[in-house]
Order: sequence, then structure tokens, then C-alpha cells
Amino acid sequence: MNLLLAEDDAILADALLAQLQHAGFTVEHAPNGAVAEYLLLKQAWDLCILDLGLPMVDGLTVLQRVRVKKPALPVLVLTAQDDLQSRVAGLNAGADDYLTKPFDFPELEARLRALLRRSQSGGGAAAGGGAGNGQPDSVSMGALVFERGARRASIDGNPLELSPREWMLLDLLLSQREKVVTKEDVASAWSGERAEAGGNNAIEVYIHRLRRKLEGSGLSIRTVRGLGYLLEVARAPA
Repeated sequence: MNLLLAEDDAILADALLAQLQHAGFTVEHAPNGAVAEYLLLKQAWDLCILDLGLPMVDGLTVLQRVRVKKPALPVLVLTAQDDLQSRVAGLNAGADDYLTKPFDFPELEARLRALLRRSQSGGGAAAGGGAGNGQPDSVSMGALVFERGARRASIDGNPLELSPREWMLLDLLLSQREKVVTKEDVASAWSGERAEAGGNNAIEVYIHRLRRKLEGSGLSIRTVRGLGYLLEVARAPA
């Protein structure tokens, strides 16, 4: 399990390196944003722990740039910024999880392993998809083609880049496309760990991001007030 630790606090970085290696991770340390961006783009990683307050290039900028090239890389943001605005900004930039300092290492390790499970499952059982759950391997809706087995999605033949959580959310909406998907359904698809997922605010952020990515597909995600979300073919203007 190759993990990049992007952290500028040398004392914390040394402690985390020792703990992560003891937990079975192969870890490389990036002391600033420029090094983190270079390593993330040039090497293959299973996970990334990314501090937002990095020198040279801040963590949010690194995350936004890396997401363009590696949309599926699981990234856990680790930061002292614990206000709602910072959490939402991190999720909007593409973070898959968010942990504030100070923290306990067992919680960090549990979150990392949860991200690994989601990434390795490819949105299978957790997202309610896949042949094992009675869902077709390939789904076409509007201009969207969603291939569960190959973990590939496209709009009019153009690849659709999705983070692990976006993939699971779209898989859930497609598998329940004639039914309303509640926020509880989404929390369950994200391993039922509502606190880890960031609660309702995080779900709303991911719905907003997925809506933008589905532009041009002929599909829309409709908010059913008080109930949840419904994926449907967008109606042509009258």
C-alpha cells in the first residue's frame, strides 16, 4: 500500500511515518506542496494524506491540480482548519475524507483503510452495484454509458472522470434510477460512516459536483424536497 504523506510539520511527519510504516504502509514524505504535486503526478499511489497548509503550493491547489490527472486517487485531507467553510472547500477541491488536527492515530488508520476498501471495491457492494447485486454490468441512460465491471463511464464517448465517492454516488443513483435515493442511502453506500463521510453537507457537495460532471449527458439529478435525490432524463425545454 503506497502512501504519500504531504505534511510540512517535521515532528508530526516523523511520528506519522513511523506509525504508518508500523501499520504496514509504504510511505514517502513530501515536505511542501511543490514536491507533493510532483510526486503525486509522477508516481503511482494507493493513498495520499494531504495537509492544506503546505508551503510553496497550498494543499487545496495541489488537490485541484492532481484531481485533473488522477480523479480516482483516494485523498484524505489532514489539517488544523476545522471550520465548516474549510471542510466544504476541501471536499469541493476533491478530497475523499477530512480529518482535523489534533487526532488519534487509530482513527486516521481506520479512515485510510476505509478509503482503501472503497477504492479497491470499485464501488461494488458499497455502491449497490455490480453483477453480484443483480445490477447489469453496463448501464446506458441519456448520453451516459456506465460500465461497472471495467469501472469506466463516458458521455457521448468522452471519458467521465469520477472520484471514488462520485463513482459510488452515481452507481447508487443509476441502480435506483426509478426511485428516490435518500441521504441515508448515500451514507450507507459510503460504508454507513456518516461522520466520516462529512454528514449531509458533504453529500450535498458531492451531488453538486456530480451534477456539473453530468452536464451534456441529458441527465439531471433532481432534489425531491424532504426526501432525497432522483436521477432522471432531463426534460427538453417547452
